Amino acid sequence: MSHSKERAEKNCLNCGEIVQGKYCQFCGQENIEPKESLWGLISHFFQDITHFDGKFFSTGRLLFTRPGFLPKEYIAGRRARYLHPIRMYVFTSALFFLIFYSLFSVKNWGGPIVTNKKGKTTNIRNAREEALKRAKTKADSASIEQAFKSISRIPIPVEIKVNDIDSTDEDDDDDDDRSSKADRFFGLTASFEDAYDSREQYDSAQLKLPVAERDGWWSRQSEYRNIELKKRYGEGKEREMWRDVADKFMHTFPYLLFLSLPLYAIILKLLYIRRRQFYYVDHALFLIYLYIFTFLFLLIFFGLRELQQRWDHWTFDLLIFILMMYGIYYAYKSMRKFYGQRRFKTIVKFLLLNFLAFSVVTFLFIIFFVYALLRV
Repeated sequence: MSHSKERAEKNCLNCGEIVQGKYCQFCGQENIEPKESLWGLISHFFQDITHFDGKFFSTGRLLFTRPGFLPKEYIAGRRARYLHPIRMYVFTSALFFLIFYSLFSVKNWGGPIVTNKKGKTTNIRNAREEALKRAKTKADSASIEQAFKSISRIPIPVEIKVNDIDSTDEDDDDDDDRSSKADRFFGLTASFEDAYDSREQYDSAQLKLPVAERDGWWSRQSEYRNIELKKRYGEGKEREMWRDVADKFMHTFPYLLFLSLPLYAIILKLLYIRRRQFYYVDHALFLIYLYIFTFLFLLIFFGLRELQQRWDHWTFDLLIFILMMYGIYYAYKSMRKFYGQRRFKTIVKFLLLNFLAFSVVTFLFIIFFVYALLRV
């Protein structure tokens, strides 16, 4: 409610209708003086923030302590005292992914890339072991340990030339064997060593084969994609490519979760098809509150994990275990409270929901991973 002066005139400045009280009964706008002081503007800002915060914390407290209560309240029409579920979903999901992407970055996965003098890429752990084998004194070993410790702290993927690390011919042969058996993901190779240099080269090789032995449409498109990626990243940069794929895939998670919600609602509709008092929107509303709880639940989990890594104590292991058990119990209790069925039926449907939801999310993961591959 505003503290600005009420207008003496009773015509609504927004829609022009005659106002019966302080608020227009047609559009809801407050009938106050349009000119506002700087202090009024500042006070309105803080009022809106504290109003949102107050509702957020009171709604969040009920969300955690009374499973299934809030969606029942919303369906019953008792909504004014709680934060709207859509606003709460948008806020909690934005907060969750902001913290999630700051904690988990693919740039930190695996450390830097180490290249020996023959141009072969190797794992930093193997490079460290090879360097230690060639150390002649304890001082050399200590220097190598310190150098690799510093390298491992580099937060971004960089390529480091290590000239004193070599591999035997036998190791090179093994690498060649492995590269000749390059793994493939949806047709894309994990190594560019066997990829063609151009489309013309690939098409020429295909024309030399008998018609029955030529690649099909999907294999042909995959090879074209491998050629494009080889030109973009260059040979020996496969690891950088897959990091980019992982990064793009992780940034599709908000869309993946948003798309999963209506699909889960269909599953709930089928599980409770005989409960005709629940419409499809009611199932979706139940899931929105469950998603909000999950976002807040995971934020608490991340916080405990960070504390556990800083102070390695059994107390944090116990708290994480209790939190995980409560998360499972909460989802079951929410279903029982919201749908009002007996314990045995709720447990059976809870297990079915989790199984079907896992199948759906696996399918969505595959779809979005392929999408990330195509966007690289």
